[in-house]
Amino acid sequence: MILRSRLPVVFILLTLVIDAMGVGLILPVMPELIKSVAGGDLANAAIWGGVLATVFAVMQFLFGPVLGGLSDRFGRRPVLLVSMATIALDYVVMALAGTLWLLFLGRLVGGILAATQSIAAAFMADISRPEDKAANFGLLGAAFGVGFVLGPLVGGLMATFGPRAPFYAAAALAALNFAIGLFVLPETVTQSNRRRFNWRRSNPFGVFKHLGKLPDVSRLLLLFFLYEFAFFVYPAVWAYFTLERFGWTPQMVGISLASFGVSIAIVQGLLIRKVLAWFGTRGTVVFGLLFSAIAFFVLAILQDGFLALMFTPFSALGVVVTPALQSMASSRVGDDQQGELQGAITSVRAVAVILSPLVMTQTFALFTRNEAMYLPGAPFLLSLGIMAICMVVFLTRRRG
Repeated sequence: MILRSRLPVVFILLTLVIDAMGVGLILPVMPELIKSVAGGDLANAAIWGGVLATVFAVMQFLFGPVLGGLSDRFGRRPVLLVSMATIALDYVVMALAGTLWLLFLGRLVGGILAATQSIAAAFMADISRPEDKAANFGLLGAAFGVGFVLGPLVGGLMATFGPRAPFYAAAALAALNFAIGLFVLPETVTQSNRRRFNWRRSNPFGVFKHLGKLPDVSRLLLLFFLYEFAFFVYPAVWAYFTLERFGWTPQMVGISLASFGVSIAIVQGLLIRKVLAWFGTRGTVVFGLLFSAIAFFVLAILQDGFLALMFTPFSALGVVVTPALQSMASSRVGDDQQGELQGAITSVRAVAVILSPLVMTQTFALFTRNEAMYLPGAPFLLSLGIMAICMVVFLTRRRG
């Protein structure tokens, strides 16, 4: 299905920008909000913040395939619009929360309904020609990168009006985009690509079992997990690593992360088309894995903070891997399984987000506490080793 109007695509991209902004908006105020609700000091707030983040990721893992399956049955439009409307209400509840259990409930519901990425990807797969899928999936990553940059910046500004103001802003953005979607978003699921909803295939374990029977899909999902696990080293330890190695201030950390987010948006929105034209989809994956490995090695051994800041934007070149893998996986399932597949990818990423920070931060702690094994860049060397495993897994798979 090829759309005549570009408005639906613009809406989908705007949805992902707002989705990423909604998460980033609330990050600067979460410590103060948790302290005001639960009491205690900053350490206690950090513990509860970790619990809330984990609950969100676990719900994404469990319910990503459910919502993907529902979109294969009932259509992308109703599932996406209902999700956005409910998320808007969820932010209002969190803004009004006076108890910790309400914040917990808000993150739980938010994680369940965090379907915008998987359904947006399924929508993009529905409307894309096979040769355009990787580039179009790159646009989704670029939109999320833009939101990732804007969210914390706007959230920090909104925080001047109080710790609850960013939640109201996030609710307003989600409600506005819901209203726009009512008018411009078409339905891309027709009788030819509609699939019956099956609970056995709509839980993460059932969907992995089913998709694993299709040629090469299980290996591609494994690659998704390994790559996301390794790549999450940046948000997991960057603030701690740069403070330990370079003595950076929080402002400098924010500048570096903003430049990283902008670079991701440029790479996935613009440069990926050039890379695909030069190397093809398979070659793009190899290029991305190789460049990521080089970036991890350089960051692990760099001693100069200025050079690290200059190198940070270039380290984003490796993100061409994910849209290329997404395109390869999409081409291996039927048109009636695109939502199911994207839900599975959402679950795989959620598992990586759950596990990677635990491993990366523990690795950092292990190699900075002991003078005999002092190596702040150890987490990046771990990610380098995972990139080597990814390369072996990818190059030993069958072509075609």
